[in-house]
Amino acid sequence: MRLCLFAPALLIAAVPAHAYAADGALLPPAVREMLEAAIANGNETEIATVAKIAVQTNPASADEIQRMVGRWKERTKATRDMVVREARFTELWTGRIEAGGFRSTGSTREIGISVAATTTRTGIQWSHKLTASADYRRANGVTSRERYFGSYEPRYQFDPRGFAYGLAQFERDTSIGYDARYTGSVGVGYKLIVSKPVDLQADVGPSIRHAKYALGERETKLGVRGSMAFAWRATPTLTLRQTAAGYAESDVFSLNALSSIESKVSTRLSAALTYTVQYESETILQPSGLDTLSRLTLTYDF
Repeated sequence: MRLCLFAPALLIAAVPAHAYAADGALLPPAVREMLEAAIANGNETEIATVAKIAVQTNPASADEIQRMVGRWKERTKATRDMVVREARFTELWTGRIEAGGFRSTGSTREIGISVAATTTRTGIQWSHKLTASADYRRANGVTSRERYFGSYEPRYQFDPRGFAYGLAQFERDTSIGYDARYTGSVGVGYKLIVSKPVDLQADVGPSIRHAKYALGERETKLGVRGSMAFAWRATPTLTLRQTAAGYAESDVFSLNALSSIESKVSTRLSAALTYTVQYESETILQPSGLDTLSRLTLTYDF
């Protein structure tokens, strides 16, 4: 008789304490094993999918399921933070390379080349971004476009959405009369939208630009710089992007905007159709002008 009275207590004691949700519901072993297997694989998308199904089929154990996922996220973040802290500055860089071009012969002989590269290192609070690009076009022995661009942008994330940035930039564009133009800027920005399908951020700050014109004249001006970056991952393989940066000075205004549609070909390779708009208000050499450029490029992520 005593054995019968104590049997339920012995059965409860034999079940691990962590198998109970906050409200006392028991998480079925098969569901627990399935979720633990997904967590062991470490694929975030797979873990989210399994956890969602587990909650739908075991709503009384939702709190325990979320705690299991939460503990995995904490362990993953702690491991990543340790790796970042111990890594050298030359490590943990990622980036992409874009390349496109054309060549025509016959009555008109023309060649065009477009190359761009971006590399980024993201730390716990600091990130660093290096960008370089070149556009060159020559027709019948005459260079119609020669533009080179390079920039370095460090960023400090002082809260999950707010950040401070610095910018050092070089441009050469003989088509609008610049042998060289150097830009420096600092400011603050904010991530307006942060989600899996959509990202939107903007920043603004004072700037200084020094221009050396093709005719030899130079000028230095103070102004204000603002930029924005938008990305919409419409499908797992299709992404729409829009970036823009503008400068306003006492009598000069310039804008550079890039729109792109990018489609993944493989894990690292993508094809992109881009449309660039460049506006320069009146300069020493020419009145205001609007230039556009369409490109089809291949992109490799590394």
